[in-house]
Amino acid sequence: MKGLFVVFEGIDGAGTTTQARLLHEALVREGVPVHLTQEPSDGPVGTVIRQFLSGRLVVKGMSGPRAPGWPTMALLFAADRVDHLETEILPNLADGIAVLCDRYVFSSLVYQTETSGDFANLAWIENINKLAPRPDLTIVLDVSPTTAAKRRQGRREMEQIYDDLELQERLARRYRELPTRYPGERIEVVSGEPSPQDVHRTCLDLVRRMRGGR
Repeated sequence: MKGLFVVFEGIDGAGTTTQARLLHEALVREGVPVHLTQEPSDGPVGTVIRQFLSGRLVVKGMSGPRAPGWPTMALLFAADRVDHLETEILPNLADGIAVLCDRYVFSSLVYQTETSGDFANLAWIENINKLAPRPDLTIVLDVSPTTAAKRRQGRREMEQIYDDLELQERLARRYRELPTRYPGERIEVVSGEPSPQDVHRTCLDLVRRMRGGR
């Protein structure tokens, strides 16, 4: 049987990395063959994306160095996703191994559409990602942008190009709209405001029910 494919989504600071790790640890304890991964991936394109996100890599602009425009970022994320699927995600799923991914297609649909400034661009972003198979379950962690900002500050990481508070508020709204916009997908919106362990119990219960119904 094909492995279960579960994705965590949400704005930066929502807890996707923490919850993916906690779920991975829980499934390992239960004896479930499971693989943990993330996007951007650790592959060659993903490495370039991470450098753009942190501001360590820039492109030339008329007014000086800048981050790439949204079409370039959308194409980079799509290219990284194809490579990630071919080298890591699909081989594990084919072997019956569950795959947990910290971000996937919906991150592109939300972030690149919102940063493009025109919702009409969603169709193009969907098109360049149309070969990416949908997850069995997407868990959207919903937190306020203020909570997410405090968490990012607590990590003491370098600010990234999408961390503007007003942008994060718009992104959070887009994430909440996903179940309505994609009614054929299994998308569960879970509050990420409680303690990590409380959120984890909710996520683990969702995955156990998915596994039990297969």
